[in-house]
Amino acid sequence: MGTSFGRGGATTFQQDLANSDCIVIQGSNMAECHPVGFQWVMEAKARGAKVIHVDPRFTRTSALADIHVPLRAGSDIAFLGGIINYVLEHEKYFREYMLAYTNAATIVNERFAGADELDGVFSGLDRERRSYDVSTWQYEGAEVQAASGKRDQLWAERTRHGVRQSGRGEAHGSGGAEIGTEPRTDETLEHPRCVFQILKRHFARYTPERVEEICGVPREKFLQVCELLTENSGRERTSAFAYAVGWTQHTVGVQYIRTAGILQALLGNIGRPGGGILALRGHASIQGSTDIPTLFNLLPGYIPMPHAHTNEDLATFVEAESAQKGYWGNMKSYLVSLLKAWWGPAATPDNEFRFDYLPRLTGSHSTYETVLEQLDGTCNGYFLMGENPAVGSANAKMQRLGMAALDWLVVRDFSLIESATWWQDGPEIETGELRTEDIATEVFFLPAAAHTEKDGSFTNTQRLLQWHHQAVEPEGDARSDLWFIYHLGRRIREKLAAAARDGTRKEADAERDRPVLDLTWDYPTKGRHAEPEAEAVLAEINGWNADAEPLSTYEQLKDDGSTACGCWIYCGVYAEGVNQAARRKPGTEQNWVASEWAWAWPLNRRILYNRASADPDGKPWSERKAYVWWDAEQEKWTGHDIPDFKATKAPDFEPEEGAKGPDALRGTDAFIMQADGKAWLYVPAGLTDGPLPTHYEPHESPFANLLYGQQRNPVRQLLRHENNRFQPSDGQPGADVFPYVLTTYRLTEHHTAGGMSRWQPYLAELQPELFCEISPELATERGLEHLGWATIVTARTAIEARVLVTDRVSPLRVQGRTLHQVGVPYHWGPNGLSTGDAVNELASMALDPNTHIQEVKALTCDIRPGRRPRGPERVELVERYQREAGITDETGTEV
Repeated sequence: MGTSFGRGGATTFQQDLANSDCIVIQGSNMAECHPVGFQWVMEAKARGAKVIHVDPRFTRTSALADIHVPLRAGSDIAFLGGIINYVLEHEKYFREYMLAYTNAATIVNERFAGADELDGVFSGLDRERRSYDVSTWQYEGAEVQAASGKRDQLWAERTRHGVRQSGRGEAHGSGGAEIGTEPRTDETLEHPRCVFQILKRHFARYTPERVEEICGVPREKFLQVCELLTENSGRERTSAFAYAVGWTQHTVGVQYIRTAGILQALLGNIGRPGGGILALRGHASIQGSTDIPTLFNLLPGYIPMPHAHTNEDLATFVEAESAQKGYWGNMKSYLVSLLKAWWGPAATPDNEFRFDYLPRLTGSHSTYETVLEQLDGTCNGYFLMGENPAVGSANAKMQRLGMAALDWLVVRDFSLIESATWWQDGPEIETGELRTEDIATEVFFLPAAAHTEKDGSFTNTQRLLQWHHQAVEPEGDARSDLWFIYHLGRRIREKLAAAARDGTRKEADAERDRPVLDLTWDYPTKGRHAEPEAEAVLAEINGWNADAEPLSTYEQLKDDGSTACGCWIYCGVYAEGVNQAARRKPGTEQNWVASEWAWAWPLNRRILYNRASADPDGKPWSERKAYVWWDAEQEKWTGHDIPDFKATKAPDFEPEEGAKGPDALRGTDAFIMQADGKAWLYVPAGLTDGPLPTHYEPHESPFANLLYGQQRNPVRQLLRHENNRFQPSDGQPGADVFPYVLTTYRLTEHHTAGGMSRWQPYLAELQPELFCEISPELATERGLEHLGWATIVTARTAIEARVLVTDRVSPLRVQGRTLHQVGVPYHWGPNGLSTGDAVNELASMALDPNTHIQEVKALTCDIRPGRRPRGPERVELVERYQREAGITDETGTEV
């Protein structure tokens, strides 16, 4: 959903998904990969909801759904775009909701030209730089700045004697785009340049016939989905979408989710019970790791990292990054409170709360670009904590080559994963491309404690913080991540302080050490291992005032240094000095929202943007779907959940002229994190690859783009290297060398890259080795035998897998041709009890330009009977395929 639904529109689906009238699961095999959450889908079905599963394979989810829709991997935007066209053409949208809560009526400036006019690209494309200038995408009568984070990246362009200039649209950070003034609107929706009309023109070509040709979905089945979804959306009914990495791991992954966001906003399914878009996570705290975060371009709470500029101070950064309207208008309070949490007494108004201590970005530092930096010698050391890139990352060979170029590598994990042992038993040792005696990398392996061996919290899919208590002490040398980071920091600080005292540190180096030495690092410890108190960290994240009293809401945060808060969206999790995440009140003792089971950010709201669950006058759209509403007698918002809105702001509230931040929001501005208070059907700034989702073929595809002349995402991110060769697509010489579509997926019995599960004998017995799923027709075509061996080849490598011949992967009819797809789970590697080749070896480093995530859900391959070659012959096989396909360092790099 990119920036238009910056907080996802997600619900607490344990309590709420069962309230859906229709659930579309697309981009996920939810029953197998998220079995605990899937019970609520079954609860909804028991109540009469329709369940639709859209997936290339027939899975356990499909077996329990009312409808299974097989489609070609990589064609989801065409499928969803077809539903949008159906909604618009047949006027199935929820007009009152759309007018009140989306930017449908907003007029776009006359310089904008869309993909329908420019054959698949938008105005502002710079083909040489592979980027868009979004100045032509802006609203008429308003200056729309780029998304927070990108605005700072373009600081020099925008800051000219204090006057803002237009930015470009990469969403590095959160906060959405900034709108300088109120744009022009047309409530009749008839203006040719209003968003609604632009939307209609853009999706007009996404017809049922085109959907069938592109996706392989029969017209009748597609129309059945359209009818079920629209019949179960509107004033009385709501539908939900659930997705996982089947949507995200594409070169247009963000736009997949954006398409669902547009559809749900048109149908009135955002902010309402039983609606939303559910991002199913593959780990118990993936959501938490982005909140706090682990991403290179974010500070906690989705505050963007500053970029490297000269003479940029706190005021300039805040002026550039905050919004005039909505809650991002309070960014200075969030940032200053964060700086106070990190540097405490050392952060004062006189030194701008040590804003100068924050690291600065010099560009993109995603995991894949870091590999190139390792190979270039500019990244010399690496920490791997809970990650196994030697198996789990795209083009895993590149990951190992990068690690082989390091000076040192620290791996913390439960077991000796492949990322800890590649230097002695990796594939490149076997092929002779690397020799152990030539590798200078010093590798440190430190055993990690499991979640049962430490206190802490999980923040899962629905933004719910749930506390887990330590059950047993970790054995041997195993330690928690908190222990490792705390004591590593403590020892580094002690060494730096000692060097400063004895004069062995140069003055310039000593000054550079100040950010580390001034950190607040005085957490209480317990037990024989001096384990830091996890609740003390949670209390710091929650924040306190100048009297050391815990805060209860981010509304209390100040920009004068009187409050400290480690993550503004988590403020309230330790309200009144009580660990709210540890609450476990039984469901029988509270209402169906279950607000006293753990704690959800922000402020324990279980459905985001829930102001939209009521009409503009504050009345529920229907009694059946009542959630929060305006109580005129009490003059406040009330209901089943905590309103995601100022509690005392009346529906007819109009801000005073010149109002800023939350005070500038009207009583009908339900999307409070947006600069205009609206859900964005059209994105005037904030995304790198277009204001509207557009069907592009995957980076490697056996088919031409039937909708546009532009074959692929023109601004997709390609990392070029001799070991990262790309393959030709349809219409290019050599494309027929890789005629089949390959997609990767997860299994219930294994977890991600296998570091936790392949060492467990019971799980290894259930799924003992790598396999590939193919249809009987493909087996006949390629001479493959059930339970025999197959070799799968791409321009990167060749792997082997057992053959599972099954009707679950049925051939599709696409563009008049029969398409065969190969499904392969990605959990295996050479270590552990259950071993096999690493599937991600097959993928290239072709990335979504917004998130820098790899495309592993839709690539092309060849498949042949028999086991793969060993030793140098494996490399020779791949090189032979490259020569046959005519692959050079330019192949696949076309805009």
